[in-house]
Amino acid sequence: MAHPSQLGFQDAASPVMEELIHFHDHALMIVFLISTLVIYSIATTVSTKLSNQSIIDSQEIEVVWTVLPALILILIALPSLRVLYLMDEISNPHLTIKTVGHQWYWSYEYTDYEELEFDAYMIPTQDLTPGQFRLLETDHRMVVPVESPIRILVSAEDVLHSWAVPSLGVKMDAVPGRLNQTAFITSRPGVFYGQCSEICGANHSFMPIVVEAIPLEHFENWSLLMLQDA
Repeated sequence: MAHPSQLGFQDAASPVMEELIHFHDHALMIVFLISTLVIYSIATTVSTKLSNQSIIDSQEIEVVWTVLPALILILIALPSLRVLYLMDEISNPHLTIKTVGHQWYWSYEYTDYEELEFDAYMIPTQDLTPGQFRLLETDHRMVVPVESPIRILVSAEDVLHSWAVPSLGVKMDAVPGRLNQTAFITSRPGVFYGQCSEICGANHSFMPIVVEAIPLEHFENWSLLMLQDA
């Protein structure tokens, strides 16, 4: 049985995810109010035998139940379009990372550095250390600086994949022969987990994504160590 905390969204770690959660709550409240009104109308209609001619045939009521849904759709559409444009906005990224999906692992290339690239494989269950998550840990994490715009170029080498990290509000299809792009900003340090969300074959469930956000000075030290090891 799922834990109650698993039934909702993960804690937001980026401004875009915060906006997505706010829009979800906004739309859910509208749906709740509509459902309450419909249930109340059904209950009152079923529970009483009384009727009124002005309710059965009323031009004013017909106008209201035509105009009101249109206004409700506008209340949902405008915030939705705002969030959609925020998700597509990519301006002046501080770092660009190319991620390529393979069967069944991810490879990362830091295009602003020479020869800074690596593959990320899932750590087998028998090799996990205390505190690590089964089916979610990788031998190499994608490390990014905190509070910096990061552009992600997503592609695939063989079949369709999808690079998705729910807490960052990021999900982008990896298509062979096509280069898609998305962006995010981590608002706090931490380790954020995701998985391929496209059914890509037998080991689809075994190609996790781990994004580690650290302060900028620590990121610079990490990049130097990675370049030395390369």
